[in-house]
Amino acid sequence: MTLIFSFVALLFAYALFSGRLERSVLTAPILFTAAGVALSEFASGLLHQPAGMQELVRAAFLRAAEVGLVMLLFTDASRTEFQVLKSIRDLPVRLLSAGMLLTILLGALVALAVFPSLTIWEAGILSAVLAPTDAGLGQIIVNSPRVPLRIRQALNVEAGLNDGLSVPFLLFFFALAAHGAGGGDASLTRFIVEQLIYGALVGGGIGLAGGWLLGWARRRDLMTETLEPLGVVALPLMCLVAAEAVDASMFIAAFAAGLTVQAGFKEAGKHSVEFAEEWGQLLNLSVFFLFGMLVARDWTLFDRWHWIYAGLSLTVVRILPVAISLIGTRLSRATILFMGWFGPRGLASIVLGLVYLEQETHLPGEMTIRLTVMATVFLSIFAHGLSALPGISLYANKIARLPAGAPEHAAATAKPPGGNQHCH
Repeated sequence: MTLIFSFVALLFAYALFSGRLERSVLTAPILFTAAGVALSEFASGLLHQPAGMQELVRAAFLRAAEVGLVMLLFTDASRTEFQVLKSIRDLPVRLLSAGMLLTILLGALVALAVFPSLTIWEAGILSAVLAPTDAGLGQIIVNSPRVPLRIRQALNVEAGLNDGLSVPFLLFFFALAAHGAGGGDASLTRFIVEQLIYGALVGGGIGLAGGWLLGWARRRDLMTETLEPLGVVALPLMCLVAAEAVDASMFIAAFAAGLTVQAGFKEAGKHSVEFAEEWGQLLNLSVFFLFGMLVARDWTLFDRWHWIYAGLSLTVVRILPVAISLIGTRLSRATILFMGWFGPRGLASIVLGLVYLEQETHLPGEMTIRLTVMATVFLSIFAHGLSALPGISLYANKIARLPAGAPEHAAATAKPPGGNQHCH
């Protein structure tokens, strides 16, 4: 009870001073992760209970994190405006296509170099888990008027979509890793079909049907305006339950539902935002709080190689692919470095790396993957949060000296989908 009270008290205090905190480097992920570390003594009683109690705590954390990511994926997809993705000249498309593919490839190669014991598919798992970025960790960047709108939009759209796009790669690498560990061709094919194809079909069907019914009820004035968000929020929860029933990926299903619900109910994005900014944020903050406890619990297990990979993941593995993907845009070196650095890792990596991994076949390199993901996210939470305000000032001074015709000063051509507006 002491631990629960501490979390609720911190939540209340954060709400009281949220206006001031949002203008500082003390982001919500920093505060709640640090609190989780600081309160790890209380947590140790939970995290080191007898097997039955420990399993109960782990299951509760697993479900909270799963629901948090399911809601996040649905929300991001439901806010996606496809006009953003029309032209390959658009910065978000470059970051989500060439940038993301190169990030996964380079991340896997670096993983093989740093951790020779990993198989190529396990290296791919680690890289795919750490590929998504989280705008919530750098919300100051997304909201700052000192950063050109076009640059903010690109980072926001990228963060809003790359978590959903990384899941198919992760599932594919999981299937191949399990296959290499002894699974047959039939089990490999079955896993891919169930997780990817069934997930897309389940989610797409729920999104289309649910969107049509919501639109139908709206047109006939059958639904009260105050309960419309509840109807929208029910759809990703349906995806979670339905996907589990057919052994499909709940994350693929939620993302697919968010994309298809717009066909019948255009207001889905607005209502999902309302949830994400209230109850969804509560779920996400609880995940960061528990993440801090897990880091404190496993602190003695980290070695220098976990931190070396974490540093490389946040720098070389992120910045080089971004730079390559932006070739031909005429953006300045300062802009490329700024966009490359501010690609923080957050909620999606926590869930995919620490939770989803527990559900799959236990792989030889699982502990290495888990600890490396924890080290990378932990480092990112503090490094990106604390560097946001100084980074904005430095970058603003650099672009202020650029000529008026520089691409940084060009008007944004499309509205962003909203990105990862959680934990701001």
